[in-house]
Amino acid sequence: MVNKRAAEQQCLYLLQTCNTLINLTQIHAQILKLGLQNNPLVLTKFTQTSSDLNAIDYASFILFPADNKTHLYDTFLYNTVIRAYAQTNQSKITAVDMYKNMVRNEVMPNKFTYPFVLKACAGVGRLNLGESVHGIVVKFGFVGDIHVLNTMVHMYCCCGNVENAREVFDEMPKCDSVSWSAMIGGYARMGMSTSAVELFREMQIARVRPDEVTMVSVLSACSDLGALDMGKWIENYIEREKITKGIELCNALIDMFAKCGDVDNAMRLFQSLDGKTIVSWTSVIVGMAMHGRGMEAASLFEKMIVSGVAPDDVTFMGLLSACSHAGLVNEGLKYFDLMTAQFHVRPKIEHYGCIVDLFSRAGLVKEALEFVNKMPIDPNPIIWRTLTAACRLHGELSLGETLTKQLIENEPFDESNYVLLSNIYGKMCNWEKKKTVRNMMGEKGMRKIPGRSMIEVGNKIYEFIAGDTTHDLYKEIQDMIDEMNIKIKMGGYASQTLLD
Repeated sequence: MVNKRAAEQQCLYLLQTCNTLINLTQIHAQILKLGLQNNPLVLTKFTQTSSDLNAIDYASFILFPADNKTHLYDTFLYNTVIRAYAQTNQSKITAVDMYKNMVRNEVMPNKFTYPFVLKACAGVGRLNLGESVHGIVVKFGFVGDIHVLNTMVHMYCCCGNVENAREVFDEMPKCDSVSWSAMIGGYARMGMSTSAVELFREMQIARVRPDEVTMVSVLSACSDLGALDMGKWIENYIEREKITKGIELCNALIDMFAKCGDVDNAMRLFQSLDGKTIVSWTSVIVGMAMHGRGMEAASLFEKMIVSGVAPDDVTFMGLLSACSHAGLVNEGLKYFDLMTAQFHVRPKIEHYGCIVDLFSRAGLVKEALEFVNKMPIDPNPIIWRTLTAACRLHGELSLGETLTKQLIENEPFDESNYVLLSNIYGKMCNWEKKKTVRNMMGEKGMRKIPGRSMIEVGNKIYEFIAGDTTHDLYKEIQDMIDEMNIKIKMGGYASQTLLD
């Protein structure tokens, strides 16, 4: 007679030391031989091991056949399966299906179940699904659990509903650093960078110590805003508070300095960094591209190759952009060819757009058009608009008019196309047609999106919108603009009145 306790311990030990799929299938045979195929403890460990070996589907196939006695399964086993699927890249939705299976089999979820389910909803971006789970969380009385609520904030942010995320955050009975990080990170991902920085200040006032994840999100917001002084303050804050500087945080600092224009500081951090990753190299290359240091970007790319780090599609976007801004046409074309020939990176529409921009900035409008016509994928409106803008800038006005009319035909409700055509007629000095286009925009209820700018003063971001008269200091601002205009005209500047 088999000693069930000894057999159970034997299987648990074998699963603990299992490190290959072949071993896993052998252990499965042993489990069947010992009659432990319905033992929740053994099956839970089997599921954990399968997940570690990226074989959760194999475990699921064994756990849930049509004739299996799933009524013997407990909450811990179901949680393990749900968590395993929630951690996958392609099968997150299966975690929700397993949760439904759990409820259908009348196995009671606990406070550990819902963070896994909500993470799965976040991973697939299904807001309606997340809202349904939110309702169930309320029904079962888990709204007081901080781990459930933290994951709920994360879910709403990932699904694009920051308003609901903030409502959950504001109503939390107690917030920890994870709560603040989830909300700040959500704002940063949605491009609401000012809100992210403001919430970080509130976090400091609340005396909650931020962690590395928080600082990565805040630095991302600074990068988006171009808030260099704030970014420098955060670097000092990280050092002062002795916050752990893992590779992700170091990369975020490099990216912030690079995008905010302090490329030298970005290089300082980059050069002192041990274990440089593809993100480290790409951040500096992109930063150099943004600030016209194309030759340095190309040189750094060559050093990256020598170091043994393989470039990815993002690296090539930064490199091609650097070549475009620096007027390095031949170099840009060479690197574009190397993408597929040497590194087997398939060009995306963004890479083709970089080459069109490369030709356009160099005044090679005909070459740009020829390149577009030979593209193996259909050009998007951004590429056509890039080409149209080049036509206006370099005097190919008839071609620009033709292309813009085609854009309007394809996108009749995009106001930027009408603005492009209006600008071309302005360059032609054809005021009648320019007026007609403007009237057409008015009839369609379109208006040019007002320009906006931001400045950073005293670690605070101020935003200004063209035509806005609601600012408290509007009169003083306008007086200063008038004074600046007078002084730059005295310095010899002449405005280009043909441009809108």
